[in-house]
Amino acid sequence: MATYEDIYGKRVKEFDSDPTLTSSYEGQVWYNSATGTLKSVVSFASWSSGPPVNTQRINGSASGIQTAAVYAGGNAPPYSTATEEYDGTGFSNGGSMNDNRDPYSGFGTLTDTVTAGGYDGSNKAESETYNGTSWSEGNNLNTARRGQQGFGTSGDAGVCCGGFESSASTATEEYNGTSWTTVNAMPAARYSGCAVGAQTSGIQVGGDPGSLTTSFEYDGTNWSAGGAIPAGKSFLMLGGANQDAVIAFGGELSSTATSATSDNYDGTNWTAGATMVTGHKNISCGGWGTKTATFAAFGNGPSSTRINTSQEYGVSVNTITAAAFSSMGAMGTSRYGHSAAGDKDAAVVVSGRPPGPSPTTNVEEYNGSSWSEVTNVPSGKFYSGGGMGTQTASIFAGGYGSPPEGVLATVESYDGTNWSDLPSLNTGKFASCPAGTQTAGLLAGGSPANNTSEEWNGSSWSEGNNLTESLDDITGAGTQTAAIAMGGASPGTFAHTDTELYDGTNWTNGPTMITGRRRASGAGTQTDALVLAGLIPGPAATTKVEGYDGTSFSTRPSLGTSRYYGYGFSATSGNAYIAGGLTSPGAPNHTTAAEEFTAATETATASTLTTS
Repeated sequence: MATYEDIYGKRVKEFDSDPTLTSSYEGQVWYNSATGTLKSVVSFASWSSGPPVNTQRINGSASGIQTAAVYAGGNAPPYSTATEEYDGTGFSNGGSMNDNRDPYSGFGTLTDTVTAGGYDGSNKAESETYNGTSWSEGNNLNTARRGQQGFGTSGDAGVCCGGFESSASTATEEYNGTSWTTVNAMPAARYSGCAVGAQTSGIQVGGDPGSLTTSFEYDGTNWSAGGAIPAGKSFLMLGGANQDAVIAFGGELSSTATSATSDNYDGTNWTAGATMVTGHKNISCGGWGTKTATFAAFGNGPSSTRINTSQEYGVSVNTITAAAFSSMGAMGTSRYGHSAAGDKDAAVVVSGRPPGPSPTTNVEEYNGSSWSEVTNVPSGKFYSGGGMGTQTASIFAGGYGSPPEGVLATVESYDGTNWSDLPSLNTGKFASCPAGTQTAGLLAGGSPANNTSEEWNGSSWSEGNNLTESLDDITGAGTQTAAIAMGGASPGTFAHTDTELYDGTNWTNGPTMITGRRRASGAGTQTDALVLAGLIPGPAATTKVEGYDGTSFSTRPSLGTSRYYGYGFSATSGNAYIAGGLTSPGAPNHTTAAEEFTAATETATASTLTTS
């Protein structure tokens, strides 16, 4: 027997206030008796900001899905072999291509992708295959070209079409995983458009000459006319697994106009979609994701300005707030090389060096909205390996005092109100890697360059096994039994990409960071860590932030202010902050600026139903 729901669908519920919403409410209609309105949770399309890429470039090769994508080659300038992988959170470096060029077209998956043709000053016929780790040379295209378009959902079944030889081309070739075969030509010549879909169900859209509106569909044998996009574009991007469900976005409308629009295709008609955060062109060519889950990265922004930002697109019941750093209010005292503890809602910064030769004894606390001065530390120092603990229970170990004190082994404890002296370190040091808490701390490495590692048990310090390398200007995160040390400097190396992992007994070599840095700040755990800002080769202060997920490093949203020797702390990456520091090594500028990290969130949103 049929139920009420079978016949009429979901029941209309009545509430005196809106319920706590989750995605399970999608399609559910309820009546809010307090406001006299009918409401429902419905899906909607939107773009949101994403993390930056590592190597800024245009016209590379893209393939994969929104949570497992690869981008290779391009023009930085010069022509590049760089490969980056995206896991839905950040970009990490992959194996380099064999040829430096802007291949433009690509197809396949993260672990089985193909790119062919391109340009490095002359047209190319080379193809390469990526297995998720490294590139290998494949057989050449029959027709060398640039500005071509590629599509296919696997590395052994793809199409390369159009492009520019000595003029716009109609050439079409299919790939079977080994060799290229010339097949039926496109109905009209074009280059610098984009294509997406499967080898037997693909679509090519737009391009030049003349920012075209036309599209062509391919069934594995023949080409036929598809629907015209609302506005002619070249250098655009597509998402979609087949020709009946496609999103086209970004692109060049003219030599002076970049598009921020997206349009959806159902196999017959194009309809207007959500507007991008920022217009992109020269993004890449090849499919990233699907009609309902894709992203844009790299390319040129408005007025042909090179950009390294990314954007994600999704269709969901949730309002997505992208992860970002934002201002948390300026400190009262500008300083660098200070110590810090707590998190973005309850922080404390201690001592450090203001303008002038001597450290300050000033201490400030943050309550989630503003900084205020509290009890000064009895003796000022800077570069302390501090920040072990919380705002109301922390220790600050080692550091550098006012001349003639020099390198210090002293340790102080803070209870949120008062300061007390603790037993000293066995080895005096500064600019070290801290981790742990007030009763279970860890301090490793530091200046003068050393590899010593000491543990604190709440009453005394004991020597542990050493780091594998002597490093100073390093940072860290984690606990006494699961820590990570990141970056730093050593004789002959200005800024390391090296990391080391600690298991409570031994230090072992960890994965490399994307960008070598020293004098950075760390936060989080051994398997969910952030490394913020720092001094990079140049030398230059940086805004770059990287995250570690227990396997590899990838990009995270950048800071608003470049800095080094600016410190923060947090036991969790989502509550990280950074405060103060120096903004320029050439002419050091102290800053009071502080920033906090907010992780990405997704919140189900109700819509009020109306009649018209």
